Amino acid sequence: MVDDVVRTLGFSCMGSRFRRIGQPLEADAQEIIEEYGLTIQAGQYPFVAALDGAAPLAIGKLAQAAGITQPGPTRTVSQSELGLVDMQAAPYDQRKSISLTRKEKELVDYSKQSVRARISAAVADLFGNLNGPILAQFAAIQDGLAEAALAGRAAKEETT
Repeated sequence: MVDDVVRTLGFSCMGSRFRRIGQPLEADAQEIIEEYGLTIQAGQYPFVAALDGAAPLAIGKLAQAAGITQPGPTRTVSQSELGLVDMQAAPYDQRKSISLTRKEKELVDYSKQSVRARISAAVADLFGNLNGPILAQFAAIQDGLAEAALAGRAAKEETT
């Protein structure tokens, strides 16, 4: 059997460790999102949450609110033909002011009650018993994800 080099190298491969945890978490979250019939991508949730709480926002402010660089929200906003956001020209310069569409606001409200609650419960289940050194916790998270995806960690809430 081949050794897991990334685990063996410890702190020198933290970025790889974060990706190993982040990618399956996001893929599992996407699966849950789709189970609820929503078309939003898991990676768009931070933008939607920022716009839900503080819209309208310029691209730079949206990037800042999501804690990432500007290309991410620029790509998301460029998909506005999907009905995610409304763009309005700012009265004082050429920048666009971005807010959620009425349809997206309704989906956000639905999501807060269903999708977010289920994903949060599943992640809490995955992370709930962690203690000790961070590398051991990362190993436990990776092992936990290999054992059961997020969708299997929290029972699907019944919608009425």
